[in-house]
Amino acid sequence: MLIGLHIADFTWPDGPAGIASDLARVATTAEDAGFARISVMDHLWQIGFLGPPEHEMLEAYTTLGYLAAHTSRVELTAWVTAVVYREPGMLAKMVSTLDVLSGGRALLGIGAAWNEAEARGLGLTFPPLAERFERLEEALQIVLQMWSDNDGPYEGKHYHLEQTLNSPQPLRRPHPPILIGGGGEKKTLRLVAQYAQMCNLFSSPELEHKLDVLRSHCDDLGRSYDDIEKTVMMPLDPGEDGENIDGLLERLKELDDLGISEVHSIVPRVSEIKPLELIGERLIPVAAAF
Repeated sequence: MLIGLHIADFTWPDGPAGIASDLARVATTAEDAGFARISVMDHLWQIGFLGPPEHEMLEAYTTLGYLAAHTSRVELTAWVTAVVYREPGMLAKMVSTLDVLSGGRALLGIGAAWNEAEARGLGLTFPPLAERFERLEEALQIVLQMWSDNDGPYEGKHYHLEQTLNSPQPLRRPHPPILIGGGGEKKTLRLVAQYAQMCNLFSSPELEHKLDVLRSHCDDLGRSYDDIEKTVMMPLDPGEDGENIDGLLERLKELDDLGISEVHSIVPRVSEIKPLELIGERLIPVAAAF
């Protein structure tokens, strides 16, 4: 099992002037500790369960470029990109650029978006949910076309591209893996089965049922369920001195038994560095052996 780091809070003790150096230190420590992936949220304001909206929040793709320059092995992604915040052609270009400049370490995490307050606040497009899902499917089609040999036009209901030229292409072939976030049973998991290489669910009592729904969509579409990497988002708090590690490993083993291959995690007190080191010393090597 792989362990990933989700950096979702930039309100750190040194304040805005220290964010750059603190972020570089967090990222390099996580990479050295054995974390397989590092992600950031695609939010413009902080979200409610982590703090008030005025807390510090960095734009995702600028941040990922910075992380690419300070790391050499971890995979990088927005977890997950809000589809309506960027035109799909531009998004495909941004992920392609990240992949080239990181040496082939980019993923595309994407979803239908949900934070209406920040979108309305900053004047971004935020249509009703049904339309956001329509746009999500068209965006998936567009990025896949741009990452292929087909540079012809794309005509959809919401997006119209005259020429899907994309040079340079991503280094990862056939393209950077696509992760679709969310557990919606009728739409989201169907899109996973049809377009994605990865899904992201939550460590909840419904997890096994969600996996069964995904399997059913794969069967309906003639797709191998085993071709999709299953990831779970859950916090990993090792405790001040690692006292929570054993309990976390028990849960990770349960998830591994369900076929989960990566746990992607917010780590409390991440800027203190010690929690990352504890996870690297006592959790990641054990999980890797499952």
